[in-house]
Amino acid sequence: MENVTVFNHPLIQHKISLLRDKNTDTNEFRRLVEEIAMLEGFEALSDLPLEDREVETPIEKCTTPVLAGRKLVLAPILRAGLGMVPGMLALVPSASIIQVYAVTKMSPLANDLFFF
Repeated sequence: MENVTVFNHPLIQHKISLLRDKNTDTNEFRRLVEEIAMLEGFEALSDLPLEDREVETPIEKCTTPVLAGRKLVLAPILRAGLGMVPGMLALVPSASIIQVYAVTKMSPLANDLFFF
């Protein structure tokens, strides 16, 4: 399938297995979702553009790579995506979060989409 990424990392597979276990309680489930999001985010963000910036260290000035471009925006999809936000914010604490809502009306083709 085009434009689909499958994460085969052993840690992700292990945590998904724990997530699926019927004996996993709510707190553990949330923690696992956050950890999985962090692991997936690490891979998903691996090609972010960088630019060199000069910084002053305690010893001397040096040129070092930093994220280039605009501020990142996280847009969790439906309620299921909300549990992944803390894991992504652990990687990119400066990211903004937007929420997308779809409201279904009774008549066909009358759905509204809202961005906050």
